[in-house]
Amino acid sequence: MIHFDEIIQRIKEILSKEKQHAKVLDKDIALALKLNPQYYAVMKKRKKIPYEAISHFSASQKLNMNWLLIAQKPKYLK
Repeated sequence: MIHFDEIIQRIKEILSKEKQHAKVLDKDIALALKLNPQYYAVMKKRKKIPYEAISHFSASQKLNMNWLLIAQKPKYLK
């Protein structure tokens, strides 16, 4: 089963590298996924996975979407 918290943790891992290990806030995640922060807060509360936003984020970061969703390697696309 795909868990919201695990996906967000992997997104935080990517964003923390960009921010040079600064704390990643929910606002940062919402902006990276190109979601309104209030909308992201509702999705987080409901544990609703924003698949479309994640697919665009993974494409822009050249990430393997399977890694984001289910931790399947490789992490990055070639």
